[in-house]
Amino acid sequence: MSIRGLKKKQPKTFKVKIITVDAEMEFSCEMKWKGKDLFDLVCRALGLRETWFFGLQYTIKGMCTWLKMDKKVLDQEIPKEDPISFHFLAKFYPEKVEEELLQEITQHLFFLQVKKQILDEEIYCSPEATVLLASYAVQAKYGDYDPNFHEPGFLAHDELLPKRVLRQYQLTAEMWEEKITAWYAEHRGIARDEAEMNYLKIAQDLEMYGVNYFPIAQNKNHTDLLLGVDAKGIHIYSINNRFSPNKSFEWSSIRNISCSEKELTIKPLDKKAEVFKFFSSQLKVNKLIFQLCIGNHDLFMRRRKVDSIEIQQMKAQAREEKARKKMENQRLAREKQLREEAERAKEELERRLFQLEDEARQANEALLRSQEAAELLAEKAQIAEEEAKLLAQNAAEAEQERQRLEITALKSKEEKRLMEQKMREAELIAVKLVKESDRRVKEAEHLKQDLHEAREAERKAKQKLLDITRLNYPHMAKYPQYSPGDSRDANFDKGSIKLDLKDIDLKRLSFEIERERLDYLEKSRKFEDRLKELKSEIHALKLEEKQAGLY
Repeated sequence: MSIRGLKKKQPKTFKVKIITVDAEMEFSCEMKWKGKDLFDLVCRALGLRETWFFGLQYTIKGMCTWLKMDKKVLDQEIPKEDPISFHFLAKFYPEKVEEELLQEITQHLFFLQVKKQILDEEIYCSPEATVLLASYAVQAKYGDYDPNFHEPGFLAHDELLPKRVLRQYQLTAEMWEEKITAWYAEHRGIARDEAEMNYLKIAQDLEMYGVNYFPIAQNKNHTDLLLGVDAKGIHIYSINNRFSPNKSFEWSSIRNISCSEKELTIKPLDKKAEVFKFFSSQLKVNKLIFQLCIGNHDLFMRRRKVDSIEIQQMKAQAREEKARKKMENQRLAREKQLREEAERAKEELERRLFQLEDEARQANEALLRSQEAAELLAEKAQIAEEEAKLLAQNAAEAEQERQRLEITALKSKEEKRLMEQKMREAELIAVKLVKESDRRVKEAEHLKQDLHEAREAERKAKQKLLDITRLNYPHMAKYPQYSPGDSRDANFDKGSIKLDLKDIDLKRLSFEIERERLDYLEKSRKFEDRLKELKSEIHALKLEEKQAGLY
């Protein structure tokens, strides 16, 4: 019974989806909740205390508007959908981000929203500034640059530059990454919140930062101007120039702003100054402009007053948090530095160990090589010693052979000298023999001639004797026998004996000449044989001298 009662008492709810820049959340809201109840629920879920900068935005009929805090959520003109979608965005911007944004979550939400506006080209930024802002965004996301970890291509899936910049410069993705990384490497040691703050400090100086633009007209028929509302005041722009306003009204110089249907009136503090009136296309636009003017003016006045207790507490907490984070970052940086130094020392030790191991290995290899070389040298020394002994033996033998050859050479020289002497003597003998032979030949010729003459004389004498005999003793021809007592016969016999003796002498002489000639021929033959032997001995001696010269 009690459970049923509780179920009946449970309030009716509706679902809401809250979309932040980087997340989505869903809540169940009571039907009676006002806009502030839902807003406070979202802020509590986010841990956000600087609530005055933010609001819940929704789109209805193509127009963006903000949820009113003092009216029920369901009573407002919101989209009829389930769940109802709201965007949790910054509605008002600070004049100085470093002084006014106290919480880290506030700073982070502003960073994400401003970055999105720059990438969507809602805020114009020069190409050089976009590269620098991109480097801070990379530092906030990835931390310190590490070339070993952040290899080329690590930014390929990150949207960091507006499409307008990419179209303006015909550079490849690798070139853009190289430019961003060059800046990114210089941000080493910057924490995430510090990088986001540096990003916002650069962005707050851009002309279109924090400005809400609305088309207006100075009369009811034409829309030829733009009205911009930001933290400093109200600005009037030409339709084609959103950078330099034609006219500006600072919040400190505005006395009153009034809104009636489509007309909005700005009354300056100087009563003599001209009142500015303009018209918008719709009443809702006029009300939205008026609402933004009131909110920005309230914040402008609030900045110039003494901070409330809550703000003072928040600033003190923020300072303490920053100091704590600074100390924490310093401690982390110190630990990181020590860790890097330890890693470097470890790497150095490992490198040194590897080097020592390599040196030890090389030393062992060198030792092995030395041992092998020593063994080889020992073998070579042994071989050299044996060769030395052999060479010494050969040297001794060579010395003996040299001495023998010297003796032989001396003998050969002496023998050669003797042989030369013998040859000279033989030549002299040969010459003498030749001369003697010539002389003997001549003598033989003379003897032959003499013999011939003697024989011719003998023949003539015999013929003459015969002729005389025939003349004186013709009977002897008829009587060949005569008496032994006849003196003429005796004389004749004596002449015959004389003739026979003379013939015997000639024969003997001829025989001696022939014998001498035969002796001469025998001696000549023997002498020629001796000459041949001498020539053979001289030739042998010359060969021995040549061999001795080679040794």
